[in-house]
Amino acid sequence: MKSLEDLKKVREQARQMTGLRGDQEQTKIIVGMGTCGIAAGARETMKAILDELNKRNLTEVTITQTGCLGLCEQEPIVEVEVPGEPRIIYGKISAEKARQIVSKHLVNNNIIGEWVIGRK
Repeated sequence: MKSLEDLKKVREQARQMTGLRGDQEQTKIIVGMGTCGIAAGARETMKAILDELNKRNLTEVTITQTGCLGLCEQEPIVEVEVPGEPRIIYGKISAEKARQIVSKHLVNNNIIGEWVIGRK
């Protein structure tokens, strides 16, 4: 990069690749990655979510991790927050269940009730 314009071009390309569109709200997925979550398989859950989002080319979704949520017996925990809707908290989410959350909840807007442990 040799100029401010070059930097602006790189920034705009990064925004397009990650789905950032200014102030537009995005769907968020938060995976509990405290030691209890990791011990219960949260890494595999996170990898499955990332893989499924990539397969489906879902770029308007932000995925992050958080520490322990205090519900160790429910780990791995996955929270899904769709703009304008309550946050859904899923418990005991394996890699296979994580893929189903992407396909059913995010793509088809169907909450998987039997896995829900909370709503905010």
